Amino acid sequence: MSGFVMRRLLNGGALCCSLLALSACAVGPDYHKPDTAMPVAFKEAPEGWKIAEPADAADRGAWWRVYQDPLADSLASQVAINNQNLKAYEAAYRQAQAVVREERSNLFPTVTGAPSVTRKKSAGVLSTTNTVEATASWDLDLWGKVRRQIESDKASAQASAAELAALTLSAQTDLVTDYFALRYQDSLTRLLNDTVRAYERSLLITQNQHAAGVAALADVVTAQTQLQTTRASAIAAAQLRAQYEHAIALLIGKPPADLTIPPGELANTVPDVPLTLPSTLLERRPDIAEVERTMQQQNALIGVAVAAYYPTVTLSAAFGFSGGPLDSLMSASNMLWSVAASGSGTLLDGGARSAAVDAARAGYDQSVANYRETVLAAFQNVEDQLSNLRILQQEAGAQAEAVRLARQAVDITLNEYRAGTTTYTSVVTAQATALSNEETALQIQQSRLSASANLIEALGGGWNVSQLSREATR
Repeated sequence: MSGFVMRRLLNGGALCCSLLALSACAVGPDYHKPDTAMPVAFKEAPEGWKIAEPADAADRGAWWRVYQDPLADSLASQVAINNQNLKAYEAAYRQAQAVVREERSNLFPTVTGAPSVTRKKSAGVLSTTNTVEATASWDLDLWGKVRRQIESDKASAQASAAELAALTLSAQTDLVTDYFALRYQDSLTRLLNDTVRAYERSLLITQNQHAAGVAALADVVTAQTQLQTTRASAIAAAQLRAQYEHAIALLIGKPPADLTIPPGELANTVPDVPLTLPSTLLERRPDIAEVERTMQQQNALIGVAVAAYYPTVTLSAAFGFSGGPLDSLMSASNMLWSVAASGSGTLLDGGARSAAVDAARAGYDQSVANYRETVLAAFQNVEDQLSNLRILQQEAGAQAEAVRLARQAVDITLNEYRAGTTTYTSVVTAQATALSNEETALQIQQSRLSASANLIEALGGGWNVSQLSREATR
């Protein structure tokens, strides 16, 4: 290679180094997370509730195991693996990762190879020309437009990862609450079947009383009606149970025909859920992480819009050989090369660029408002579930006493009916009141269990912002 060519290449390299040093800057604002309203403590936290220690706030993974139900554990564990909605969002996340890699490629030159063979005849003479040439083109990111776009795409990919985590947590919570609803129907069916047997005994009493001539036929018909109504209610409970079983099958990505959940009982105890400080909630809820990442995405797009004010600079080069026979193609006499630099900039656009910058800033302001609203809604969500648990616990205590008294009333009125000192209407009323109170007690227990699962979801489950995939940040 001649000294002239070498000097040209060295000068070009020095120019490139200077331009690369200049490209270290990036126009547009750097991202800083905005402040948001932050309470010191949760208002509805019951007195004596434990604040989570650092170990409690770590990734708990399978949070539903606090209910100590192996079947619920098995079902909830399948949600993240088989749920088809989550598979769709997981594919969207991988797509966002690919967009980051695609945009990152714009930081590097594009090199193409173009070999060719030309054979021609001129003045009766055949000749062959072989050409081997490589060309390179490089749009220099002097003003940081590409880097700001990469920053935006990274934040978008992280927002997609957080969205996937939020939807996974929501689907797992739906499965757990559906499981509690199914177990409520199981317990209700058991209660109704027990009541049917009690009503059968009551019917026998009325039949004996009628046979002895001390009770009217109406008492027998009333007892029969009450018995059949309760049997019908037990059948209806089985119908609702089947629907919850089908819903659980959908959540774990199975056809309903492939899932059969054996009957069981609603859990008697509600586990305690350790609380975190409100400030920790910002790191534990994936929906907050999603909108926070969206803020950075929108902030970076401001830089992309501002960079449109500056000219683009492109370096291009070509190097190769062109000549006759292949055996002498690579000689210095057949060498060809070129180096060029070009720039372009918009001189007049009718205000398009300023409008684009204004639109980007407005998009960022919107994302800030969405972030602050999501944080406030998260605090409300936690407070709602805390108050639900506190009030339901008080209600459960009062309802347990109501059940005890209603059962006592049934025994008293039934004994009085046997003695002939009261009508059967009093017995029916006492029995209906007792059944209603038993059902209400079961409903309260289901609500308490569901509220505890919703509280765990409101606290972020076992998630932490550190779990955002590193693939999106490379």
